[in-house]
Amino acid sequence: MGAGYVGGPTMAVIAKMCPKILVTVVDLSQKQIDAWNSDSLPIYEPGLEEVVKVGRGRGNLVFSTEIEKSIAEADVVFISVNTPTKTAGIGAGRAANVKNCELCARTIAKVSTSDKIVVEKSTVPVRTSDAVRSVLEHGANPGVKFQVLSNPEFLAEGTAVDDLERPSRVLLGSLQSDAGLKACQVVANVYANWVPREKILTTNLWSSELGKLVANAMLAQRVSSVNSISALCEATGANIAEISRSCGTDPRIGPKFLQASVGFGGSCFQKDILNLVYLCESYGLNECAEYWNWVVKMNDYQKSRFSLKIVRSMFNTVTGKKIALFGFAFKKDTGDTRETAAAFVARDLIEEQAKVHVYDPQVSREVMMMEFNYTLGLSEATKPGFGDYVITETDPYEAADGAHAIAVVTEWDEFKTLDYQKLYDSMSKPAFIFDGRNIIDAPKCREIGFQVYSIGKPVTMT
Repeated sequence: MGAGYVGGPTMAVIAKMCPKILVTVVDLSQKQIDAWNSDSLPIYEPGLEEVVKVGRGRGNLVFSTEIEKSIAEADVVFISVNTPTKTAGIGAGRAANVKNCELCARTIAKVSTSDKIVVEKSTVPVRTSDAVRSVLEHGANPGVKFQVLSNPEFLAEGTAVDDLERPSRVLLGSLQSDAGLKACQVVANVYANWVPREKILTTNLWSSELGKLVANAMLAQRVSSVNSISALCEATGANIAEISRSCGTDPRIGPKFLQASVGFGGSCFQKDILNLVYLCESYGLNECAEYWNWVVKMNDYQKSRFSLKIVRSMFNTVTGKKIALFGFAFKKDTGDTRETAAAFVARDLIEEQAKVHVYDPQVSREVMMMEFNYTLGLSEATKPGFGDYVITETDPYEAADGAHAIAVVTEWDEFKTLDYQKLYDSMSKPAFIFDGRNIIDAPKCREIGFQVYSIGKPVTMT
């Protein structure tokens, strides 16, 4: 249930790896299902198109809006719907809204005439399984029994297919009863078609639910930690790349997630940390809540610090100036813009009355404007003329033509190999580059004539 970023790729890989299992992906949106059945999938993910074609061609991967019929015929039902942060009511801004999970459970209970295993695939607060199980049991048809499992996803956008085909682990939580353990084994056997048994970890329900939140919180914590040090590096003349390399060679630390940047985005990190904050507060663990809340605060600081550096470096004014924003997705190799740092940087520049020209190889203007509206409340209705300040381009050279500055906010590989001499020649002078991902060749760009700012590295303005 749910044909989004989690449900679609996960079920497509299961269908590919398990040719004897019929996998049906259902969704309320006819538009979404039509896209999955077309040659233009609704999400961009390297390798996904090939995986989907295998299942569709074989006939064991079906995308449909026949929700009730598909549930009634299923032995196992995965709930893979969105669980956004609440925008109103108790826990607004922190707690996850599990309304969609409850609605799924009610539908499953209503249409099921045979026993089923129901698997939470969505990221949910710990003990959500209790609520799902209660809804199922109270709404069940006579004689029908359900077992509820937790099977959180650990996908990184841009590498989701590889993460699914070669996972670091599969986490399965169940009640520690005979029936719960038996149901857990059924789903474990599905994954065992391609995942080594030692990588299939089984836990109790609540450890599984909490495990996903903690994993994302710890990864985000590393990002915020290194970003806090990047500010210190700029103040002292140290180089964050050298600091990261030094720390990363310590086997107790390791090198991953130690790259300074303009800040993390995406659908998971901030949402899951805030959910963790709310859980800690709910149990009276206020010190723990504040500890994790600072991971988010540091991320917000890093984004605003980057925007401020742009304005201050350009003589304390960007009013009327054209600034090229290279990238809008929250990371490379995805078209996902949720909580992207680019939106926050663009907002700050627009508030200073800059004209922001955005180029991203995978993000459409429609998606971009949806993100501005959903996350920041920015639209023509809330800020008349807003669309005139955000211009979308289909070519990076057009985006930079006549611009006073380039701000690199997504680490797309193509930005490493652009002709920066050509870009420089077309720009207003002095021409600036603000590298929010530390991916460009800064010394070479300085030789060309650019004034370059790289996060956490010594500033050499010429």
